[in-house]
Amino acid sequence: MAEESYYDILGVSKDASDSDINHAYRRLAAKYHPDVNHEPGAEEKFKKINEAYEVLHDKNKRAQYDQFGTTADQAGAGQGGFGGFGGQGFGGQGFGGAGGFDDIFSQFFGGGRARQQDPTAPRPGRDLQYAMTLDFMDAVFGKTTTIKYDRDEQCKTCHGTGAKPGKSASTCQRCGGRGFIVTVRQTPLGNIQSQTTCPECNGTGQVIKPEDRCTTCHGSGHVHERHELEVKVPAGVDDGQQMRLQGQGDAGENGGPAGDLYIVFRVTPSREFRRDGSTINVDRDISFAQAALGDEVQVKTVHGDVSLKIPAGTQSETNFRLRGKGVPHLNGKGNGDEFVTIHVKTPKSLNKRQKEAMMAFAAASGEEVKGVKKSVLDKLKDAFEDHN
Repeated sequence: MAEESYYDILGVSKDASDSDINHAYRRLAAKYHPDVNHEPGAEEKFKKINEAYEVLHDKNKRAQYDQFGTTADQAGAGQGGFGGFGGQGFGGQGFGGAGGFDDIFSQFFGGGRARQQDPTAPRPGRDLQYAMTLDFMDAVFGKTTTIKYDRDEQCKTCHGTGAKPGKSASTCQRCGGRGFIVTVRQTPLGNIQSQTTCPECNGTGQVIKPEDRCTTCHGSGHVHERHELEVKVPAGVDDGQQMRLQGQGDAGENGGPAGDLYIVFRVTPSREFRRDGSTINVDRDISFAQAALGDEVQVKTVHGDVSLKIPAGTQSETNFRLRGKGVPHLNGKGNGDEFVTIHVKTPKSLNKRQKEAMMAFAAASGEEVKGVKKSVLDKLKDAFEDHN
């Protein structure tokens, strides 16, 4: 069985845009995150989703994956650095020129031809996720509540620069501000070029002298703090749905925007109502007499009790619709409907008057109920009538 491609994992086509890939990743990550999904296999699925996203959202890695079906990191790990060609004499067959093994290895190991991202460019912060548990009725009608969660915020002392007031970072001398270091290794197959994150600046392209670092954030530009946020939950949200709050995630880098906060809703079930989207389903028990003769009964809805007319001759399991008595349509107008299922209940025991009435009903209907046991008095009465 062929291995599932990264495009299949994210559920996007091979010509998907960056926006399509980001949208698919956020949707799937929110669904399979181990903090909210405890089903078997969810964690492994979440790892595959992250792995796919790490490749497809990076233009260089995506190009390598589209061309070779793998990336430089995977190739190095899975194939031992492309060893095993010894003794074949490839070096004497003209593969060192343009378009040969030199170019292939260069592409796999970050050959420098691809455009590199500026490490000092503004970058958005990480998106965060928050699981909110809602009471059934709060999900139906919405509520305003306050949540607390941890996030990275811009340091108020240095305003995100990482340096003390009046001080600033300087260009990293080791990498020249690029954030990475390129090394070239000669092999019988040609030059192999590799690219690693600069250990001096940790990929930022800039360094701050120890004595110039902000004493609040210690040079990171961020502080991890407890954040409090008022959230307006809209009416009609359902279990498993999520809401995006823009700019409420981690602070960005180099002046970039903050990430987003995704609130995933978990709705507790109701003992009285069953919900299917904007539709509410309830059960209502009635007696045989109510079903046969008709009646008007009280029925529970999420909007309060209402009267329901039961026509004479109503059969058990009959459904009645109460229009507009369901859940408000999410981000829409009006409400869904409520469906009431009628259950005609048979009494488990009858008193003397009830039994006599039922026997009279059976006799009037021309029915002979053989399962009815006569009392001693009834038997004596029948015997006396037969004797006369």
